[in-house]
Amino acid sequence: MKALYKASPIAGLELIDIAEPTPGPFEVKIKVISTGICGTDLHIESWDPWAASAVNVPLIPGHEFSGRVVEVGSSVTTIQMGSLVSGEGHVVCGLCRNCRAGRRHLCMNTSSIGVNRNGAFAEYVLCPETNVWVHPEGIDPDLAAIFDPLGNAVHTALTFPLVGEDVIISGAGPIGLMAAKIARHIGARFIVITDVNESRLALALSMGVDRAVNVAREDIGKVQRDLGMKEGFDVAFEMSGHQSALPLLLNNMGHGGRIALLGLPTVQYPIDWAKVVSHMITIKGIYGREMFETWYAMNAMVGKGLDVSPVITDRFEFAEWKDAFATARNGDRGKVIIKWS
Repeated sequence: MKALYKASPIAGLELIDIAEPTPGPFEVKIKVISTGICGTDLHIESWDPWAASAVNVPLIPGHEFSGRVVEVGSSVTTIQMGSLVSGEGHVVCGLCRNCRAGRRHLCMNTSSIGVNRNGAFAEYVLCPETNVWVHPEGIDPDLAAIFDPLGNAVHTALTFPLVGEDVIISGAGPIGLMAAKIARHIGARFIVITDVNESRLALALSMGVDRAVNVAREDIGKVQRDLGMKEGFDVAFEMSGHQSALPLLLNNMGHGGRIALLGLPTVQYPIDWAKVVSHMITIKGIYGREMFETWYAMNAMVGKGLDVSPVITDRFEFAEWKDAFATARNGDRGKVIIKWS
């Protein structure tokens, strides 16, 4: 089969021919249709310090995917041949305290598809039966491929009540854009998204936010006044990881505001802890998806009209993978898809 492969701990990937994987007793073999490029994949391709510290090579990366089941292991009982599926990329141990308590997204022994084990940038991928998510027939395989990052957005957006609330989102990347659509679907009042990239801000406006704010030029306080807000934002999603984002959000939260943090910072930075205390601000870290409550919520919302497909801006065949990665690194674009069949 064809696969994007990282043979050694250096920058770059190779498109190579490699043997098809054989499923173990509890594994499912999936013929890949579509894959999404994630920021994690960009880190792995460039082999930056994070990748060097976290990734096992040799490796086939890629963890956002959809495909059809073509083979099941001898002990698989719940997955049917031919099903259109995606996969939850976090493979948990099942034995630690959190796993046994049903909090699998908090497993301390998580192994990630495309990071710690071979992933989906290939014509075939293996996935444990417990991690396979079966989609209803008729769903666009490209949309099914991005259920992993959609799950990040859903997990973040559902952390705090949103009905009637004023929401601010820092970072108009694909997950921030999807979170905005989710907040609108649930019933938020005003939704403001911030970034410094005009192309992504324009995409955010096309996806229904009330204001898309370039924080390099515009003042969030003035935006609040323009919208008729009097007490600050109720809920914030920090999606960027930028060192300026959380301090800016804190300056614009109302008393009792709630902040969900998904963006991973690359540097440490100070924040005004006195304001966190005096304004009784709640800050909660978010990582991945709740397994599998988030997946059920995604299916339900997509089935009832949530449309995040505009976040997909570019599609490439697997032979064009270099162009696909270059496009994904371009901050002007949304989600980039690589087609495998």
